[in-house]
Amino acid sequence: MSAPAPRDWQFAFDDQVERLDAEHRPSHAFRPGLAFGAWRDDLREAMTTLLGPLPTPIDPEPVEIERTIGSGYVQTKLVFRTAPDVDVPAYLLVPDGVDADHPAPAILALHGHGGGKGDLVSPGIYHAFAQRFAQRGYVVLAPDAPGFGERGERFRRYGGRDGCNINFLKLALFGRNIMALALWDDLRALDLLQARPEVVAGRIGVAGLSFGGTRAMYLAALDDRPAAVVVSGYLTTFRSYALDAGNFCGSQFLPGIYAIADVPDIHGCIAPRPLLIQAGRSDRGFDIEASRQAHAHLAGIYAAAGAPDRLDRDEFDGGHEFLTEAPLEFMDRWVRAVRLRA
Repeated sequence: MSAPAPRDWQFAFDDQVERLDAEHRPSHAFRPGLAFGAWRDDLREAMTTLLGPLPTPIDPEPVEIERTIGSGYVQTKLVFRTAPDVDVPAYLLVPDGVDADHPAPAILALHGHGGGKGDLVSPGIYHAFAQRFAQRGYVVLAPDAPGFGERGERFRRYGGRDGCNINFLKLALFGRNIMALALWDDLRALDLLQARPEVVAGRIGVAGLSFGGTRAMYLAALDDRPAAVVVSGYLTTFRSYALDAGNFCGSQFLPGIYAIADVPDIHGCIAPRPLLIQAGRSDRGFDIEASRQAHAHLAGIYAAAGAPDRLDRDEFDGGHEFLTEAPLEFMDRWVRAVRLRA
């Protein structure tokens, strides 16, 4: 038998992924010249399909557990239901002087990886932003996502393996995914806020850092109720943070999403509502150049939506953290003070 002709062997799996990325274009990526409204509706429909089976809607039946007096607000721990046999613990912060007779705008505050809702009322990379918004006069709801905070009791690390990935695989056995369930819970949190007598139902903003920014993006991309959105430490591209850096997990994406859209396209579905992107130049998990590249694409979408003035950016000298001042001013402008046009 003659020897085979020499050639370059292609063994590396990473090279296979590289070729896959080089050859593919997301089917619903925004392109100049597309009509914004039709493009957004088509992408929303495609993303909704990726959510897969969702729980049955249910009365949230909120129950207050305990109250703590804060500086300028009252913090209540409450539990609400999002599906049969699924209870979600959350912190509700109500500013002093706010009640059913004197309602206020609200913020749905979304945590990322870490300790859950407790991170949003503590020092650290979140800079206690739930407390800061409450002190500014906003009613704030901060729920635990699936697998985090008090919902992380069984969120075990399997011999050092990431619990997010294990939970993703478990749900995949049933044709479900954990990002969709987190989104479902956040949608029900919006329902809860809208029903609170001390909240002005049409003035609810959403803000989150990291995985919380991912949650804020998907929530506002698929639901029109958030009046304004802050996404901190997340705007990037799938190529940069997932394929190149591997900085993602089973909790943070919808299976098949990159086949239809990249990260800035999903953000674009929030238009024409106000959106603040916050990015640290030294964020080691989310490359600043990728964030700038994604922002340029996103700006084109906001221009096509006729709302270039509603996309803002707070780029700062720092790392993976939520700096509070720009988001506070942003929400004051777009949620507290201004009635939004359609």
